[in-house]
Amino acid sequence: MKFLDQAKIYIRSGDGGAGCVSFRREKFIEFGGPDGGDGGRGGDVVVECVEGLNTLIDYRYQQHFKARSGTHGMGKNRTGARGPDVVLKVPQGTEIYAEDGETLLADLTEIGQRVVLARGGNGGFGNAYFKTSTNQAPRHANPGQSGTEMWIWLRLKLIADAGLVGLPNAGKSTFLAAVSAAKPKIADYPFTTLHPGLGVVGIDGREFVLADIPGLIEGAHEGHGLGDRFLGHVERCRVLLHLVDGTGEHAGKAYKTVREELEAYGHGLGEKPEIVVLTKADSLDDDTRREQVARLKRAARKTPFVISAASGLGVKEVLRAVLGRLDGIATDEAETAEGEPWQP
Repeated sequence: MKFLDQAKIYIRSGDGGAGCVSFRREKFIEFGGPDGGDGGRGGDVVVECVEGLNTLIDYRYQQHFKARSGTHGMGKNRTGARGPDVVLKVPQGTEIYAEDGETLLADLTEIGQRVVLARGGNGGFGNAYFKTSTNQAPRHANPGQSGTEMWIWLRLKLIADAGLVGLPNAGKSTFLAAVSAAKPKIADYPFTTLHPGLGVVGIDGREFVLADIPGLIEGAHEGHGLGDRFLGHVERCRVLLHLVDGTGEHAGKAYKTVREELEAYGHGLGEKPEIVVLTKADSLDDDTRREQVARLKRAARKTPFVISAASGLGVKEVLRAVLGRLDGIATDEAETAEGEPWQP
């Protein structure tokens, strides 16, 4: 299935049904009076977060969604039927924006969450509604209200515990394939990964979700390379796993390049907890490895992990460090929640 994380669609709720003008006419009943029923309400446009979806590809081939109108009222005080709703099913982590692309309408992060984006128009009143002591035979009814229409943007941001970031060909896909059952494309050239991927990582009897995004290059926040479009998929991650290619020219400069792009992107990525890893250690001799580790340590101001995803060197230590960081964040969040003052 092709991965699609953004789609623009048109939605319109249903119109309300018109009220009915009718009078009771039966044998031996001289003054039957008005009995026109009200019109039915138009259908709503609802967005629902469901399980089993991980892409917005369904909205690539159908962009228009219109709910049906309510049925008009009828004689004998019969109210028209309500128009059926249109339910748009989206994956977990979908954000809904207005047509301007900046106004957030809803953020669906939990399975089963439902949001009504466009409510159907109310049905019109029949002539029975207008009956009074001074107007016992009203001959008018209301038309139904019009529905609501709008263009909206659907944007998917994958939900994962940890996210992989780094320059192209830093070994992110190799690492994901080594620690999970995911099967990303792996090749010896930049931008092998064109779409984000998820993998479930198991270590010491526990599991966490790891996200892999396409590599960043200098100027990505200005649209260079694949740009920073996919950085939205690590916004929800609690920990960043920063991989630096040990076979590159200068590990410290490579680290700083990615950090500058994260800072330029914003949205809190620069403040997220980070674990720094030097990859492809099996391709380095001892002197080069020590030199690259020293460069990376000076740039990151912390001691990096040294791994080889191909041979498994240091991989478990990195995964345990990620788990430890996730546990620490969970503990801090719990303590913060307990320490918050009660507010009426």
